Amino acid sequence: MNRTLGGFAAAAALSMSACGVDDSALIVRNDDTQTERFEGGQEEAELRTSATYDTVFEAAGTEFNVPPALLKSMSYALTRYEMVASEGEFDGVPGAYGVMALSPELIAEAAPLAGVTEDAAKTDVTANIRTAAAWLSKQADVQQVNREQLLSWSPVIGEYTKLEDVAGRQAFVRGEVYSSLKLGVGRFSDELEVAGKTQALEAEVGEYSEVLQGLARAPDYGAGVWRPSPNFNSRGGQRPKFVVIHTCEGAYSGCWGWLTNSRAGASAHYVVNSNGTEISQLVRESDRAWHVAADYECSRNGNQMCNLNGASSNTHSVGIEHAGFASQTTFPAGQIDASAKLVCNITKDWGIPRDRFHVVGHGQLQPWNRTDPGRNWPWSSFITKINSACGGTGGGGGGTTPPPAPGALVIDSNNSNNNQARGYVQVSANWKSSSNVAGYYGSGYWYANTAEVSDGAAFFFKLDAAGSKTIDAWWTAATDRSTATSFVAFNARGERVGAGTVNQTRNGGKWNVVGTFNFTAGWNKIVVSRWQNPGKVVIADAVRVR
Repeated sequence: MNRTLGGFAAAAALSMSACGVDDSALIVRNDDTQTERFEGGQEEAELRTSATYDTVFEAAGTEFNVPPALLKSMSYALTRYEMVASEGEFDGVPGAYGVMALSPELIAEAAPLAGVTEDAAKTDVTANIRTAAAWLSKQADVQQVNREQLLSWSPVIGEYTKLEDVAGRQAFVRGEVYSSLKLGVGRFSDELEVAGKTQALEAEVGEYSEVLQGLARAPDYGAGVWRPSPNFNSRGGQRPKFVVIHTCEGAYSGCWGWLTNSRAGASAHYVVNSNGTEISQLVRESDRAWHVAADYECSRNGNQMCNLNGASSNTHSVGIEHAGFASQTTFPAGQIDASAKLVCNITKDWGIPRDRFHVVGHGQLQPWNRTDPGRNWPWSSFITKINSACGGTGGGGGGTTPPPAPGALVIDSNNSNNNQARGYVQVSANWKSSSNVAGYYGSGYWYANTAEVSDGAAFFFKLDAAGSKTIDAWWTAATDRSTATSFVAFNARGERVGAGTVNQTRNGGKWNVVGTFNFTAGWNKIVVSRWQNPGKVVIADAVRVR
């Protein structure tokens, strides 16, 4: 199969890698109050706030009048600050270079503006960042950007991707770049907060969360969202027999944004973002996605399944793309964990053995021009995690999982604990995971600072018929909690049908009645609202529908 991607669109759209390492919370413990303090997973936060190239970002930003905070957050979203040299995942993609994932076309255009050679722009970190800054500055002039307003840079960042898909551009700008900046990229973000410029970012990230909540669920994997690709055909009655692991050689949004374009001539069944918080399904597992340009040859796979020799690898496999690069030195733990759970689900549904002969790399099947997922993909621990996901149990210290009442549906804050055909939770990057305060349901909870933004934690649940349902909520109580947290009820038509207000400084570690509301058949939701005066914390732990 010919997998093509033309021109600059290919290079920029697929030369980005979203960020993240571990979605467990960074907690500062206070023995007296046990409140939440900041922000995101520890490993992720340490990487994101690393000051390694801060002087370079600052100097380039000053030279070309581009906010250093924007340069740094783009670099983190693109490459996690790694000096990548990408081979490209799709035929016709010229690759990406350096911490700013510069395409050769962008280098040719902007290296002269930065006064550096094209080779230096690829291989020297300072030249690479200065080249990106020069290009962004030129585009800011063309688009007449208000350089002092961070959100005014949105169309320039979108142009950097060269994605044709508007939704893909917005996902990268708001869901990856602005989200990273809001979570914090060290002192640059601190300076923005002091200047009072973070509220608008928080609102922008929250609005993107509302967009995500409107997407349909993935048909084969309840934890995913459905972004259908036209690029597939029938398996001809064959069942999947193995799973193929890919890297996008770029960002999550650029990956699904291109693979849902009919011009791509390529697809995958799934794309996993780099911190494991979102998975897109593009093609149904029962259909044939176009992700490997090679016929199967058992000599490349330990002489296993030799009866498939000469058949298209796509006919017999499920393909999973992962945001990132084959050349990167490590892969985020959150991404590996999420992918392992997905592979577990696939192998259980289709009766596929969970071993290295049935979970294989793209480069293993197509070694003449592909190496992904690369030599640093953690194969041993990945297979272990897959098997653990299929046979392990959830839960953790400090939490409890009481049996549900007869006829009741519990939606936990951890989607791994949910039957996602009936219920699931969805939050933006502004919400942080934690298990700091004891008394949580299951394995932990989400928390967020109060703010006047539309950025709630949404607990979705599916009803087969309309009816009146009582909603209970579970939270952990502490002194920093809001005394007036709103749980807002919406029916499947998106209409608000009521709300209940609770005091989360009290009655933690048990079910509390929120209210009784009339819902419609389909996917209804309860939203834990953040909309209050700043200074408190709201908790989204678990919701019970009965």
